[in-house]
Amino acid sequence: MVRLLPVVVAVVASCTPTTNKTAPLAAPPGGESADARVLAIGDEVVADLFEESPERVALWRVPGARYDSIPDGSIAFAEARDRHRRDLLQALRATPRSSLSDPRAALAYDVAEEFLEGRTRARVCRSELWNVSPMNGWQVGFSDLAEAQPVGTPDLRGQTLARFGKIPAYIDDQIRDLREGLARGYAANRRNAVQVKEQLDQLAALPPTESPYFGPARRDTDAQFQQQMAAIIQDGIDPAIRRYRDFLQAEYVPAARDAASVAANPDGAACYRAMVRLATTLDRTPEEIHDLGERELARLEEQMRALSARSFGGEPPRALLQRLRADPQYRYRDRDELRQQATRAIARAKEAAPRAFDLLPKADVTVEAIPPFQEKTASAHYLVAALDGTRTATFRIRLYQAEQQSRAQGESVAFHETIPGHHLQISIASERPQLPPVSRFVFHSGFAEGWGLYAEHLADELGLYSDDVERMGMLSASAWRAVRLVVDTGLHAMGWTRDRAIATLLEHTAMSPDQVAAEVDRYISWPGQATAYMVGYVEIRSLREEAQRELGERFDLRAFHDRVLENGSVPLPVLSRRVRQWIAEVKSGQGTTGR
Repeated sequence: MVRLLPVVVAVVASCTPTTNKTAPLAAPPGGESADARVLAIGDEVVADLFEESPERVALWRVPGARYDSIPDGSIAFAEARDRHRRDLLQALRATPRSSLSDPRAALAYDVAEEFLEGRTRARVCRSELWNVSPMNGWQVGFSDLAEAQPVGTPDLRGQTLARFGKIPAYIDDQIRDLREGLARGYAANRRNAVQVKEQLDQLAALPPTESPYFGPARRDTDAQFQQQMAAIIQDGIDPAIRRYRDFLQAEYVPAARDAASVAANPDGAACYRAMVRLATTLDRTPEEIHDLGERELARLEEQMRALSARSFGGEPPRALLQRLRADPQYRYRDRDELRQQATRAIARAKEAAPRAFDLLPKADVTVEAIPPFQEKTASAHYLVAALDGTRTATFRIRLYQAEQQSRAQGESVAFHETIPGHHLQISIASERPQLPPVSRFVFHSGFAEGWGLYAEHLADELGLYSDDVERMGMLSASAWRAVRLVVDTGLHAMGWTRDRAIATLLEHTAMSPDQVAAEVDRYISWPGQATAYMVGYVEIRSLREEAQRELGERFDLRAFHDRVLENGSVPLPVLSRRVRQWIAEVKSGQGTTGR
């Protein structure tokens, strides 16, 4: 079991959502010293984050947490949370960073400032007014929550019943707020709304005991609890699902926006810039990101040409990618082959990891399928392990139409999501109790997704790919992240259509048409998020190149990786400062190459 800082227990224990939906959050914390004030603000950020996302608490399972509430998704509470975060940011900046003497406080300052700044800027989007998303909607969030919800004792069963009994009212509140959003001119994309309606069709057709929301009862042997959960679903959740589904069909879909771009919403252009900043933690214009994507794509396609000359008879990359996508010899035979490929890749990565890292996670990671109602629209992803050891981390793979998927990218996705990617990076952070909680539990996409993409290339350095088909898949996957920069900015800032985005992805990747369509719909529903991967990777790659150039023979790969990962998911400018500080220390003879 992982040891935790006492303050984490206190923070998480206090982060149950208020039952008064218009009440503001707690006042910004004070403290006797600059260090104490900043650390307290960092703890408040964690509490705020956990209050907003109870599935995080259920996934982490921090001792002292409760599991009986759901977030308040109302307009009024979103506005109250925004005021609270602005107050916290003001309180943080009222304390000069130069006055801090505790390195933990300095790290907490850096992470908390970016978290608060990024989310304060993103309020221009008013996402609570149009969050109808096949990727991030409540229907997915509550499904994830059901799978993470702890059970097994009378108290935990009671908390579960209380929590899931509140979902119908939450769903009805969403209908009310979406109506208000339409009245104010905010709308989700019509295709995204139809996809959510189709997800709800599937959910509504399931018997209560087969619903994903019945997950806690499936993991518990108490017959009365199982009956009570089935009743909550049958009498409360399912009718609310049907009300929301019918609302989408009758009112929302006809009024939803045809435009792919979030710029069609009020302040949409400003929203997109804010979402790019939130994803990358860097101030970059859409044009700068678009250009970066084109440059990286050209670089990667040159590497593809070299690999093709070596192993594929010099076939042009675009023709080769088409063959990898369409030729049956490069597709999975069935779902089981896809699962086995992922399992074998992770096993090789575990064995090789000590060659590249001194810091290694204690938690294990297993492979499971994305739930059926999500598998058509969801991408493969990673879920963290519980800190109390009760649930392993999981790599969720997309088994939908496995026979239509190219196996060329399967291994690179596994390395990205597990080892040496997300599982290694996130577990190292969560398992380091010496870090301030805010740097253990806050997720900055630019760093984390940049590291995931870096991990795909590191896996090649470690010799983990099975053959040049998988290696070409790795390059194709990186090209996919480069094209994302072009497509995401094209969709949201340059007037691209969905068809143009799909055609561009098909031209430059080995993804199937079904995968490509799902990806483009993801970019439409989640503006800016796709920019995190390549932007973050380029920053990490550039820092490694700088360290190798500056340190020469003194460069140690394991030490570099440990310096990158030891402080959790930090903003990219903070990572740059800390790596350069380490470079200077090594050059002066003061730096270490171990932990």
